Amino acid sequence: MGKTTGFLEYGRKTEPYKPVDKRVKDFKEFTLPLKEKELKEQGARCMDCGIPFCHSGCPLGNLIPDFNDAVYRGKWEKAAQILHATNNFPEFTGRLCPAPCEEACVLGINEDPVSIENIEKNIVETAFKKGWVVAMPPETRTGKKVAVIGSGPAGLAAAQQLNRAGHSVTVFERDEKPGGLLRYGIPDFKMEKHIIDRRLEVLKEEGIDFKCGVHVGVDITGG
Repeated sequence: MGKTTGFLEYGRKTEPYKPVDKRVKDFKEFTLPLKEKELKEQGARCMDCGIPFCHSGCPLGNLIPDFNDAVYRGKWEKAAQILHATNNFPEFTGRLCPAPCEEACVLGINEDPVSIENIEKNIVETAFKKGWVVAMPPETRTGKKVAVIGSGPAGLAAAQQLNRAGHSVTVFERDEKPGGLLRYGIPDFKMEKHIIDRRLEVLKEEGIDFKCGVHVGVDITGG
């Protein structure tokens, strides 16, 4: 890692909240992003562990020390590539995940753990801002069709992976819009709906077809 003494030099920082008198006026996200210098320092806290237990703590197996190091070095595009290699939607997990990776962080044994989730969120937000998140349709199609029932995070991830394998994927959603729990279960102050919509646009550009207002098993059957 780039800063072997970073965990000794920098304390943990997370995003501060907007003042109460301002955040009560709407239902939007109320955290304020850290400055780039602060984010680099947070990446520098990663310890270059002999065994990075954050890997096993993360259900996705995110390459956490690698993207922390890229952030520390200011290589944001590289960090975004590393993050997307294991995570289809880091803008969702960077806001909603309970962060078991931080519970597994070795630094957390006797200090505050690395702020992995916040680093993840800022990597993907930088990637969207810079235009690095683009559609990646498959070069060839297999000729096979796949139906994905439900457009929650699991359905969307399955659809993207199957589509990138070359299959023609249709996602069926019984509600009016795609997103499942992300849209209809998560309040705006945790994640605003435009975050979902911008990712859906990427999925559509990749060739995934969405059929909303369709209750599989009622409106259509397997027969």
